[in-house]
Amino acid sequence: MEYQTLLLGITFVSATIFIFIIRKLSQTKKSTKLPPGPHPLPILGNILELGKSPHKTLTKLSKIYGPIMTLKLGTITTIVISSPQLAKQVLHENSQIFSNRTIPHSVYATEHYKFSITWLHPLSTSWKKLRRVCATKVFSPKHLDSTKVIRQQKLKELLDYVNEKCNRGEVFDIGKAVFITMLNSISNTFFSMDLSQITHDEKSQEFENIVWGIMEEAGRPNISDFFPILRPLDPQSVRARMTNHMKKLYEILDGIIEDRICSRASKVNYEVCNDVLDSLLNNIGDTSSELSRNEMVHLFMDLFVGGIDTSSKTIEWIMAELLRHPDKLTKARKELCEAIGKDETLEESHISKLLYLQAVVKETFRLHPTVPLLIPHKCDENVNILGFNVPKNAEVLVNVWAMGRDPTIWENSTMFMPERFLECDINYKGNNFELIPFGTGKRICPGLSLAHRIVPLIVASLLRNFEWTLADGLMPENMNMDEQFGLSLKRVQPLRVQAT
Repeated sequence: MEYQTLLLGITFVSATIFIFIIRKLSQTKKSTKLPPGPHPLPILGNILELGKSPHKTLTKLSKIYGPIMTLKLGTITTIVISSPQLAKQVLHENSQIFSNRTIPHSVYATEHYKFSITWLHPLSTSWKKLRRVCATKVFSPKHLDSTKVIRQQKLKELLDYVNEKCNRGEVFDIGKAVFITMLNSISNTFFSMDLSQITHDEKSQEFENIVWGIMEEAGRPNISDFFPILRPLDPQSVRARMTNHMKKLYEILDGIIEDRICSRASKVNYEVCNDVLDSLLNNIGDTSSELSRNEMVHLFMDLFVGGIDTSSKTIEWIMAELLRHPDKLTKARKELCEAIGKDETLEESHISKLLYLQAVVKETFRLHPTVPLLIPHKCDENVNILGFNVPKNAEVLVNVWAMGRDPTIWENSTMFMPERFLECDINYKGNNFELIPFGTGKRICPGLSLAHRIVPLIVASLLRNFEWTLADGLMPENMNMDEQFGLSLKRVQPLRVQAT
């Protein structure tokens, strides 16, 4: 009897342990279940599927596998997010876990990742210091108000240039002209000097090549990122090219800082500039805001590349869409004529009156987001999203290009229809996850407030002062709207126009 009782007890305990183990294994299996995705090839994974336009490839794949998807890119597990609801979970509700970055091999050039506000961890002391400098010295409302006269002057120079082309009946590249305007607007804000002349093609072309080169290499799919063991070999020479671009930009910016330091020290013919550089140099001795010279250069590199490239490309895309849709262009010009007096100077404060123009800007951000795949995030610990496990150290891509063209969110999602934003209260400041071209949360682009002022002002000024046609008799319906992928989206074919 005792033997039977013992046997029964052992059986019961064994069964209980077995059931417990099975349940634990089941829970473990469930908790480690990755989001669905295309079947990876041995070793390569899904690398070959990315193609030349990864944002478009990932959009097509998300329609098959869903708004949260896994790709195996070499040794790297990549999670792709393609819906506003999941973007909110990742970037807002779990922001602490996803605020870090996966760092591409390209930005190891000049050790930029160690000093960059874009790539540093937001919990680090260095990142907090850089963010504080941006918030108080560069992009604060007070500072932007004090520097609007600079932007107005650079805008006038752009309009003078367009007027000269108009009088000569010449065709020109509007993207290049706006690029130089943005370059000089930012360089005057930072250094009280022009870095290029709008009519000086050689120097402006050099800057454009440097800036686009940095954006292209930073966004290029790189085998050294998929297989980090290959990084010392740099098989695609991505880091080598990035080093070349960054060294050129570093030398230009460091030379400007050197000249200012020497001028301040000698006090001969030195005039206080009250620009961003002076403000940073005045902070020496303030441990909470002081930046080393190296930190200053890398900060200016981030702000120059990000501010000039993204804003100028956005304006070019806006003009392209308006010229492709003449009825929308007419509507925008009509609003300008009705809202602002004929003899009144167009200023940043007028933009709040131009509701249709604001809708045009939003619609362009929807179709042509500044950065189609937000700069990669990194998962710092295992976390459950929509019932799937996002593993620690996974790279996380948020496909805002896909979200902007999702037919379940936007009616006639591939059509340019600014009117849709007259009927809803959606903005691009990081609160509405349907439209986050600048990102959101801690990692939101620090230059958003400047872009919000300058982009609509330049577009409004171009529309108000000139009639626009496409060059070489090109018809709107025949325009090439193809994109060249990089960290930002560039038009494959520059927008050549004629003004009258």
